[in-house]
Amino acid sequence: MSAKRAFFYVQHLLGIGHIARASRIANAMATDGFDVTVVTGGLPVPGFPAEGLKTIALPPVVASNAGFSGLADANGNPATEAFLSSRRDMLLSAFRETKPDAVIIEAFPFGRRQMRFELLPLLDAIASVNPRPKLFSSVRDILQENRKPGRDEETVKLVKDHFDAVLVHGDPDFVRLEDTFPLTADIADKVRYTGLVAPPLVADPAERFDIIASAGGGAVGLDLIRAARDAASSLSASYRWLLISGPNLPERDFAMLQHEAPANVTLVRFRKDFPSLLKGAKVSISQAGYNTVGDLLRTDCRAILIPFVAGGETEQTVRAERLKAMGLASILPETGLTAEHVVSAVSEALARPPRQAAALDLAGAETTAAIIRSMLG
Repeated sequence: MSAKRAFFYVQHLLGIGHIARASRIANAMATDGFDVTVVTGGLPVPGFPAEGLKTIALPPVVASNAGFSGLADANGNPATEAFLSSRRDMLLSAFRETKPDAVIIEAFPFGRRQMRFELLPLLDAIASVNPRPKLFSSVRDILQENRKPGRDEETVKLVKDHFDAVLVHGDPDFVRLEDTFPLTADIADKVRYTGLVAPPLVADPAERFDIIASAGGGAVGLDLIRAARDAASSLSASYRWLLISGPNLPERDFAMLQHEAPANVTLVRFRKDFPSLLKGAKVSISQAGYNTVGDLLRTDCRAILIPFVAGGETEQTVRAERLKAMGLASILPETGLTAEHVVSAVSEALARPPRQAAALDLAGAETTAAIIRSMLG
Protein backbone atom coordinates (compact mmCIF):
# COMPACT_ATOMS: atom_id res chain seq x y z
CA MET A 1 0.00 0.00 0.00
CA SER A 2 1.38 3.43 -0.96
CA ALA A 3 2.05 6.02 1.73
CA LYS A 4 -0.58 8.63 2.48
CA ARG A 5 0.39 11.96 0.96
CA ALA A 6 0.30 15.13 3.08
CA PHE A 7 0.54 18.71 1.79
CA PHE A 8 1.67 21.05 4.59
CA TYR A 9 1.49 24.83 4.03
CA VAL A 10 3.40 27.12 6.40
CA GLN A 11 4.02 30.85 6.10
CA HIS A 12 6.35 32.61 8.52
CA LEU A 13 6.35 36.39 8.28
CA LEU A 14 8.53 37.82 11.06
CA GLY A 15 10.01 35.17 13.36
CA ILE A 16 10.80 31.50 12.73
CA GLY A 17 8.38 29.95 15.23
CA HIS A 18 5.76 28.89 12.69
CA ILE A 19 8.18 27.09 10.38
CA ALA A 20 10.03 25.49 13.32
CA ARG A 21 6.82 24.01 14.76
CA ALA A 22 5.57 22.90 11.34
CA SER A 23 8.91 21.25 10.61
CA ARG A 24 8.74 19.23 13.84
CA ILE A 25 5.23 18.08 12.96
CA ALA A 26 6.24 17.23 9.40
CA ASN A 27 9.19 15.21 10.71
CA ALA A 28 6.87 13.23 12.98
CA MET A 29 4.48 12.58 10.10
CA ALA A 30 7.32 11.36 7.89
CA THR A 31 8.50 9.06 10.69
CA ASP A 32 4.93 7.75 10.90
CA GLY A 33 5.06 6.79 7.23
CA PHE A 34 3.46 9.79 5.51
CA ASP A 35 4.79 11.13 2.22
CA VAL A 36 5.07 14.78 3.30
CA THR A 37 5.48 17.84 1.09
CA VAL A 38 6.12 21.07 3.00
CA VAL A 39 5.27 24.30 1.19
CA THR A 40 7.07 27.32 2.63
CA GLY A 41 6.38 30.97 1.89
CA GLY A 42 8.91 32.92 3.97
CA LEU A 43 12.61 33.64 3.88
CA PRO A 44 14.87 30.55 4.11
CA VAL A 45 15.70 29.44 7.66
CA PRO A 46 18.73 27.19 8.29
CA GLY A 47 17.63 23.74 9.42
CA PHE A 48 13.93 24.13 8.54
CA PRO A 49 12.25 22.20 7.08
CA ALA A 50 14.47 19.32 8.06
CA GLU A 51 16.58 17.40 5.57
CA GLY A 52 14.76 14.50 3.97
CA LEU A 53 11.42 16.24 3.64
CA LYS A 54 10.06 17.21 0.24
CA THR A 55 9.85 20.99 0.09
CA ILE A 56 8.39 23.58 -2.25
CA ALA A 57 9.59 27.13 -1.66
CA LEU A 58 7.23 29.81 -2.90
CA PRO A 59 8.76 33.23 -3.68
CA PRO A 60 9.12 34.57 -0.13
CA VAL A 61 7.07 37.28 1.49
CA VAL A 62 7.72 38.87 4.89
CA ALA A 63 5.83 41.19 7.20
CA SER A 64 6.44 44.77 6.13
CA ASN A 65 6.27 45.89 9.78
CA ALA A 66 6.08 44.49 13.32
CA GLY A 67 2.29 44.89 13.29
CA PHE A 68 1.93 42.43 10.38
CA SER A 69 -0.24 44.95 8.48
CA GLY A 70 1.39 44.45 5.08
CA LEU A 71 3.49 42.14 2.93
CA ALA A 72 6.87 42.73 1.34
CA ASP A 73 9.09 40.65 -0.92
CA ALA A 74 12.49 39.29 0.06
CA ASN A 75 14.10 42.68 -0.69
CA GLY A 76 11.67 44.59 1.51
CA ASN A 77 9.69 46.05 -1.39
CA PRO A 78 5.87 46.10 -1.12
CA ALA A 79 4.46 42.91 -2.65
CA THR A 80 2.73 43.75 -5.93
CA GLU A 81 -0.50 42.23 -7.19
CA ALA A 82 1.38 40.51 -10.02
CA PHE A 83 3.88 39.02 -7.56
CA LEU A 84 1.12 37.70 -5.30
CA SER A 85 -0.86 36.31 -8.24
CA SER A 86 2.21 34.39 -9.40
CA ARG A 87 2.64 32.94 -5.90
CA ARG A 88 -1.00 31.88 -5.79
CA ASP A 89 -0.70 30.10 -9.13
CA MET A 90 2.44 28.27 -7.98
CA LEU A 91 0.69 27.11 -4.80
CA LEU A 92 -2.36 25.82 -6.67
CA SER A 93 -0.16 24.04 -9.19
CA ALA A 94 1.83 22.38 -6.40
CA PHE A 95 -1.41 21.20 -4.77
CA ARG A 96 -2.69 19.68 -8.01
CA GLU A 97 0.62 17.93 -8.70
CA THR A 98 0.92 16.51 -5.17
CA LYS A 99 -2.60 15.01 -5.13
CA PRO A 100 -2.59 14.82 -1.33
CA ASP A 101 -4.77 12.74 0.96
CA ALA A 102 -4.44 15.39 3.68
CA VAL A 103 -3.81 19.12 3.59
CA ILE A 104 -2.52 20.90 6.71
CA ILE A 105 -2.59 24.69 6.77
CA GLU A 106 -0.59 26.26 9.55
CA ALA A 107 -2.33 29.10 11.48
CA PHE A 108 -5.12 29.86 8.98
CA PRO A 109 -7.98 30.72 9.38
CA PHE A 110 -7.16 31.77 12.97
CA GLY A 111 -4.20 33.78 11.70
CA ARG A 112 -2.37 34.62 8.48
CA ARG A 113 -5.27 36.66 7.10
CA GLN A 114 -2.68 38.42 4.92
CA MET A 115 -2.44 35.20 2.91
CA ARG A 116 -6.14 34.99 1.94
CA PHE A 117 -5.17 35.95 -1.62
CA GLU A 118 -3.79 32.42 -2.06
CA LEU A 119 -5.40 30.41 0.74
CA LEU A 120 -9.02 31.07 -0.17
CA PRO A 121 -8.35 29.82 -3.74
CA LEU A 122 -6.59 26.81 -2.22
CA LEU A 123 -9.69 26.02 -0.13
CA ASP A 124 -11.80 26.18 -3.29
CA ALA A 125 -9.36 23.90 -5.10
CA ILE A 126 -9.51 21.38 -2.25
CA ALA A 127 -13.31 21.41 -2.31
CA SER A 128 -13.35 20.72 -6.06
CA VAL A 129 -11.25 17.54 -5.90
CA ASN A 130 -12.89 14.11 -5.84
CA PRO A 131 -12.05 12.38 -3.60
CA ARG A 132 -11.56 15.49 -1.50
CA PRO A 133 -8.51 15.44 0.79
CA LYS A 134 -9.04 15.92 4.51
CA LEU A 135 -8.27 19.49 5.56
CA PHE A 136 -6.69 20.41 8.90
CA SER A 137 -5.93 23.73 10.56
CA SER A 138 -2.73 23.53 12.62
CA VAL A 139 -2.71 26.20 15.35
CA ARG A 140 -0.72 26.99 18.45
CA ASP A 141 -2.45 26.91 21.82
CA ILE A 142 -2.58 30.70 22.37
CA LEU A 143 -3.96 32.92 19.64
CA GLN A 144 -3.41 36.61 19.06
CA GLU A 145 -6.35 38.64 20.33
CA ASN A 146 -8.51 39.88 17.45
CA ARG A 147 -9.04 43.60 17.63
CA LYS A 148 -11.52 44.01 14.77
CA PRO A 149 -15.21 43.04 15.01
CA GLY A 150 -16.36 40.16 12.87
CA ARG A 151 -12.97 38.44 12.57
CA ASP A 152 -13.83 35.56 14.92
CA GLU A 153 -17.18 34.99 13.18
CA GLU A 154 -15.39 34.84 9.82
CA THR A 155 -12.96 32.28 11.23
CA VAL A 156 -15.80 30.10 12.52
CA LYS A 157 -17.52 30.16 9.11
CA LEU A 158 -14.35 29.10 7.31
CA VAL A 159 -13.77 26.25 9.78
CA LYS A 160 -17.35 25.01 9.46
CA ASP A 161 -17.40 25.27 5.68
CA HIS A 162 -14.00 23.79 4.87
CA PHE A 163 -12.03 22.15 7.67
CA ASP A 164 -12.33 18.61 9.01
CA ALA A 165 -10.45 19.34 12.24
CA VAL A 166 -8.63 22.08 14.12
CA LEU A 167 -5.43 20.66 15.61
CA VAL A 168 -4.63 22.74 18.70
CA HIS A 169 -0.99 22.22 19.63
CA GLY A 170 -1.32 22.57 23.37
CA ASP A 171 -2.12 20.89 26.65
CA PRO A 172 -5.63 21.85 27.85
CA ASP A 173 -4.36 21.69 31.43
CA PHE A 174 -2.06 24.63 30.59
CA VAL A 175 -4.29 26.74 28.35
CA ARG A 176 -7.45 26.05 26.36
CA LEU A 177 -8.41 27.41 22.96
CA GLU A 178 -11.42 29.25 24.39
CA ASP A 179 -9.08 31.27 26.61
CA THR A 180 -7.99 33.26 23.54
CA PHE A 181 -10.67 32.38 20.96
CA PRO A 182 -14.08 33.26 22.41
CA LEU A 183 -16.16 31.39 19.81
CA THR A 184 -14.54 28.00 20.40
CA ALA A 185 -17.90 26.51 21.45
CA ASP A 186 -19.16 27.01 17.89
CA ILE A 187 -16.49 24.66 16.50
CA ALA A 188 -15.96 22.43 19.54
CA ASP A 189 -16.76 19.28 17.55
CA LYS A 190 -13.74 19.91 15.32
CA VAL A 191 -11.16 20.78 17.98
CA ARG A 192 -8.47 18.20 18.78
CA TYR A 193 -5.76 18.90 21.37
CA THR A 194 -2.42 17.38 20.45
CA GLY A 195 -0.20 18.42 23.34
CA LEU A 196 2.66 20.89 22.95
CA VAL A 197 4.98 20.39 20.00
CA ALA A 198 8.31 20.17 21.82
CA PRO A 199 11.57 18.69 20.57
CA PRO A 200 12.31 15.04 21.26
CA LEU A 201 14.36 14.29 24.35
CA VAL A 202 17.81 15.62 23.57
CA ALA A 203 21.30 14.31 24.21
CA ASP A 204 23.73 16.06 26.52
CA PRO A 205 25.28 19.13 24.86
CA ALA A 206 28.60 18.88 23.10
CA GLU A 207 29.40 22.39 24.36
CA ARG A 208 28.31 24.04 27.60
CA PHE A 209 27.34 27.62 28.38
CA ASP A 210 26.11 28.93 31.72
CA ILE A 211 23.72 31.56 30.37
CA ILE A 212 22.02 31.55 26.97
CA ALA A 213 20.19 34.56 25.55
CA SER A 214 18.23 33.95 22.36
CA ALA A 215 16.10 36.18 20.14
CA GLY A 216 14.15 33.68 18.02
CA GLY A 217 14.20 34.79 14.40
CA GLY A 218 16.04 37.94 15.38
CA ALA A 219 13.98 40.49 13.47
CA VAL A 220 12.87 42.16 16.72
CA GLY A 221 15.37 40.87 19.28
CA LEU A 222 18.19 43.43 19.18
CA ASP A 223 17.38 45.04 22.54
CA LEU A 224 17.25 41.65 24.28
CA ILE A 225 20.63 40.54 22.93
CA ARG A 226 22.25 43.92 23.59
CA ALA A 227 21.03 43.99 27.20
CA ALA A 228 22.31 40.43 27.74
CA ARG A 229 25.70 41.31 26.22
CA ASP A 230 26.06 44.31 28.52
CA ALA A 231 24.90 42.29 31.54
CA ALA A 232 27.68 39.79 30.90
CA SER A 233 30.21 42.53 31.68
CA SER A 234 28.63 43.15 35.10
CA LEU A 235 28.45 39.56 36.32
CA SER A 236 31.29 37.18 37.07
CA ALA A 237 33.64 36.70 34.13
CA SER A 238 33.65 32.99 34.96
CA TYR A 239 30.18 32.62 33.46
CA ARG A 240 30.15 31.57 29.81
CA TRP A 241 27.44 33.36 27.82
CA LEU A 242 25.99 32.36 24.46
CA LEU A 243 24.02 35.00 22.58
CA ILE A 244 21.92 33.71 19.67
CA SER A 245 20.82 36.70 17.62
CA GLY A 246 18.57 34.88 15.14
CA PRO A 247 19.10 34.69 11.37
CA ASN A 248 17.05 37.82 10.60
CA LEU A 249 19.01 40.35 12.68
CA PRO A 250 20.41 43.00 10.27
CA GLU A 251 24.09 42.51 9.54
CA ARG A 252 25.10 45.94 10.83
CA ASP A 253 23.50 45.15 14.22
CA PHE A 254 25.20 41.75 14.37
CA ALA A 255 28.58 43.32 13.61
CA MET A 256 28.05 45.94 16.33
CA LEU A 257 27.18 43.29 18.90
CA GLN A 258 30.18 41.19 17.93
CA HIS A 259 32.60 44.12 18.07
CA GLU A 260 31.57 45.13 21.60
CA ALA A 261 31.14 41.65 23.13
CA PRO A 262 33.26 40.84 26.22
CA ALA A 263 35.64 37.87 26.19
CA ASN A 264 33.25 35.51 28.01
CA VAL A 265 30.51 36.01 25.39
CA THR A 266 30.04 33.96 22.22
CA LEU A 267 27.72 35.51 19.61
CA VAL A 268 26.13 33.43 16.84
CA ARG A 269 23.13 33.79 14.57
CA PHE A 270 21.76 30.26 14.91
CA ARG A 271 22.51 26.98 16.68
CA LYS A 272 20.85 23.85 15.38
CA ASP A 273 21.59 22.18 18.73
CA PHE A 274 19.75 24.88 20.71
CA PRO A 275 17.53 22.41 22.65
CA SER A 276 20.61 20.44 23.70
CA LEU A 277 22.45 23.60 24.74
CA LEU A 278 19.54 24.60 26.99
CA LYS A 279 19.83 21.25 28.72
CA GLY A 280 23.35 22.16 29.81
CA ALA A 281 22.68 25.80 30.74
CA LYS A 282 21.88 27.33 34.12
CA VAL A 283 19.77 30.24 32.85
CA SER A 284 17.93 31.06 29.62
CA ILE A 285 16.92 34.59 28.61
CA SER A 286 14.48 34.68 25.72
CA GLN A 287 11.21 35.87 24.33
CA ALA A 288 8.18 33.75 25.17
CA GLY A 289 7.58 32.23 21.77
CA TYR A 290 5.93 28.83 21.43
CA ASN A 291 8.97 26.87 20.28
CA THR A 292 11.48 28.41 22.66
CA VAL A 293 9.16 27.63 25.57
CA GLY A 294 8.75 24.07 24.28
CA ASP A 295 12.54 23.72 24.22
CA LEU A 296 12.76 25.07 27.77
CA LEU A 297 10.08 22.74 29.11
CA ARG A 298 12.24 19.76 28.11
CA THR A 299 14.93 20.95 30.54
CA ASP A 300 15.40 22.17 34.12
CA CYS A 301 17.05 25.40 32.92
CA ARG A 302 15.86 28.48 34.79
CA ALA A 303 13.82 30.66 32.41
CA ILE A 304 13.69 34.45 32.15
CA LEU A 305 11.05 35.46 29.61
CA ILE A 306 10.72 38.79 27.82
CA PRO A 307 7.39 38.64 25.95
CA PHE A 308 7.17 40.28 22.53
CA VAL A 309 4.49 43.00 22.67
CA ALA A 310 5.17 45.26 19.66
CA GLY A 311 2.22 45.95 17.40
CA GLY A 312 -0.25 44.98 20.10
CA GLU A 313 0.89 41.35 20.27
CA THR A 314 -0.67 39.49 23.22
CA GLU A 315 0.19 35.81 22.68
CA GLN A 316 3.62 35.76 24.34
CA THR A 317 2.40 37.72 27.37
CA VAL A 318 -0.36 35.18 28.00
CA ARG A 319 2.12 32.30 27.74
CA ALA A 320 4.70 33.94 29.98
CA GLU A 321 2.18 34.81 32.69
CA ARG A 322 0.85 31.22 32.72
CA LEU A 323 4.37 29.89 33.13
CA LYS A 324 5.17 32.39 35.87
CA ALA A 325 2.00 31.38 37.75
CA MET A 326 3.20 27.76 37.60
CA GLY A 327 6.61 28.72 38.99
CA LEU A 328 8.30 27.86 35.69
CA ALA A 329 9.62 31.30 34.68
CA SER A 330 10.24 34.89 35.67
CA ILE A 331 9.31 37.84 33.43
CA LEU A 332 11.05 41.03 32.33
CA PRO A 333 9.33 43.77 30.28
CA GLU A 334 10.33 44.25 26.64
CA THR A 335 9.83 48.01 26.79
CA GLY A 336 12.70 49.81 28.47
CA LEU A 337 14.76 46.65 28.96
CA THR A 338 18.22 47.41 30.37
CA ALA A 339 21.36 45.48 31.28
CA GLU A 340 20.58 46.22 34.93
CA HIS A 341 17.24 44.42 34.59
CA VAL A 342 19.02 41.40 33.14
CA VAL A 343 21.74 41.39 35.80
CA SER A 344 19.13 41.43 38.58
CA ALA A 345 17.01 38.70 36.99
CA VAL A 346 19.99 36.43 36.26
CA SER A 347 21.32 36.86 39.80
CA GLU A 348 17.94 35.95 41.25
CA ALA A 349 17.63 32.95 38.94
CA LEU A 350 21.07 31.62 39.83
CA ALA A 351 20.16 31.83 43.52
CA ARG A 352 17.23 29.47 42.97
CA PRO A 353 17.53 25.70 42.58
CA PRO A 354 16.97 24.34 39.07
CA ARG A 355 13.26 24.03 38.42
CA GLN A 356 11.58 20.68 37.94
CA ALA A 357 10.53 19.72 34.42
CA ALA A 358 6.91 20.65 33.74
CA ALA A 359 4.27 17.93 33.90
CA LEU A 360 2.73 18.94 30.57
CA ASP A 361 2.01 16.92 27.45
CA LEU A 362 4.95 17.60 25.12
CA ALA A 363 4.28 14.92 22.49
CA GLY A 364 2.28 17.16 20.16
CA ALA A 365 4.13 16.31 16.95
CA GLU A 366 3.64 12.57 17.29
CA THR A 367 0.03 12.95 18.42
CA THR A 368 -0.71 15.20 15.44
CA ALA A 369 0.50 12.51 13.06
CA ALA A 370 -1.63 9.91 14.85
CA ILE A 371 -4.78 12.07 14.72
CA ILE A 372 -4.39 12.77 11.00
CA ARG A 373 -3.79 9.10 10.24
CA SER A 374 -6.86 8.05 12.23
CA MET A 375 -9.05 10.57 10.36
CA LEU A 376 -7.83 9.35 6.98
CA GLY A 377 -9.11 5.87 7.81
